[in-house]
Amino acid sequence: MTAPKPLVFDGHNDLLSKIFNEGGIARVASFFEGREGAIDLKKAEVGGFGGGFFAVYVPSKFDLEFSYQEMEKASYSLALPEPIEWSEAVAVVASQVTILRELERLGGLTICHSVSDIRSAFEKEKIAAIFHIEGAEAIDPDLHMLEVLHSAGLRSIGPVWSRPTIFGEGVPFSFPSTPDIGSGLTELGIALVKRCNELNIMIDLSHLNEAGFWDVARHSNAPLVATHSNVYSITQHSRNLTDKQLRAIADSDGMVGLNFAAAFLREDGKMLADVPLSQVLKHLDYLLEILGEDRVGLGSDYDGAIMPEELNDLSNLPNLILAMESHGYDEILIKKLCCENWLRVLQKTWGC
Repeated sequence: MTAPKPLVFDGHNDLLSKIFNEGGIARVASFFEGREGAIDLKKAEVGGFGGGFFAVYVPSKFDLEFSYQEMEKASYSLALPEPIEWSEAVAVVASQVTILRELERLGGLTICHSVSDIRSAFEKEKIAAIFHIEGAEAIDPDLHMLEVLHSAGLRSIGPVWSRPTIFGEGVPFSFPSTPDIGSGLTELGIALVKRCNELNIMIDLSHLNEAGFWDVARHSNAPLVATHSNVYSITQHSRNLTDKQLRAIADSDGMVGLNFAAAFLREDGKMLADVPLSQVLKHLDYLLEILGEDRVGLGSDYDGAIMPEELNDLSNLPNLILAMESHGYDEILIKKLCCENWLRVLQKTWGC
């Protein structure tokens, strides 16, 4: 399989938490030697993976196999995991940041703080990594840890994963269900948004419930961005975005990264891998219709969910690019979807 051109810059992966769960820093070598998961250096080379958002995520104590079994049913509503204590979250975040920095030290990637850093990594044929946090449990009420993590390279944050934090509420994994579940941002959440704006840290709306989404829209001066979300009008899942939300993102000149997770693509909401690429393209077409060709990208969720069979790891990214070509997307649009739109919105958010 020939690696695609252009490179793919992706809005979300869970490599760091996977390596953490597999044994932590002692398992970093698997990235270079080959892993059973979706992401490693060889798969990246084959698939033309140029980099993306590397999420630091504090796992909840729940039965993943049971959750996936529930999500194979015609309808489901998984209970939200319990909140994570700050002291526990800080320890996990520190461990995963150490994994990210060790991957950089060993030459597997480059942690990027600017769009010029990303383009420089591309030129050097290095994976360009954005330090992202999915769920702000490690951030204290005074936001001191936000400052510390920003100094360590943090450039993107989601205030919540699908569980409550002191900043707001996430959506459960529910189908059929709207994202209009629960309350909006807390006063601390609003303060977090405003400080992120001041530090030019991108705010990720994926996993945030609809009330929280609108609070960010009211209080943020940055483009609205959902790094890994899909279309609610196609798949009525609580994790997907309504037309009204999509139009607000367009109005802010933000963007959405298309999530490959099967349950958010399939119209029956099931977490099953037999998803044709035509269904992926259906979501892309819809996003392009509302957001325009400059505000849509990819946000795979690799190593974080069940993927379509034809997109099950990085090495299969060329399958999607070929499908885009066959679907009638021209070279300019494909380059925007694969990479350039992310760089555009990051330049606008970061200012560098």
